[in-house]
Amino acid sequence: MNTKNSQLHLAGTSYCASFNVRKTARTITSLYDTALGRGGLGAASFALLVAVAKSEPVAMGVLAKTLALDPTTMTRNLYRMQQRGLLTISARSLRRQRFVTLLPAGRRALEDCLPFWRRVQRKVVKRIGLNRWKQFLAELGRLSNVATELELSVRKEREPRREVKFPALGKCAHAK
Repeated sequence: MNTKNSQLHLAGTSYCASFNVRKTARTITSLYDTALGRGGLGAASFALLVAVAKSEPVAMGVLAKTLALDPTTMTRNLYRMQQRGLLTISARSLRRQRFVTLLPAGRRALEDCLPFWRRVQRKVVKRIGLNRWKQFLAELGRLSNVATELELSVRKEREPRREVKFPALGKCAHAK
């Protein structure tokens, strides 16, 4: 018996939301990568191009929020796609925003991949059942909202309290 593992209390970890959602996301991403690869895109690139196409020109920050990506990851992904000639990123506007627009090659990539996406999407929904799929989408939205709210509260808990000195008063107060 491994003594290190015997000291760990791992009860309940098989119900971990993060582990189970990530595991499912990896398997679904792999399925869509395989299908969309025939058209020249991966699942992540396809999702990004679809989001741009639906809202172009779209601010990078709005796009990051739409896809629930941190700005650094969003910027890196967009620049890679720009290098491939799929989209263009504007210079900074007066509000320091940059806007993303599809180029003709990006539209063609979407057109090439849409039949493969539709085929695999139809198979997934058929296997699950349309009503269950709609319920599942609603639950995913709910889970995403819960996670967003909880993340904010966890961030607040992590913020260290620091002492702020008010020289005129000669006392210290705690601030966040």
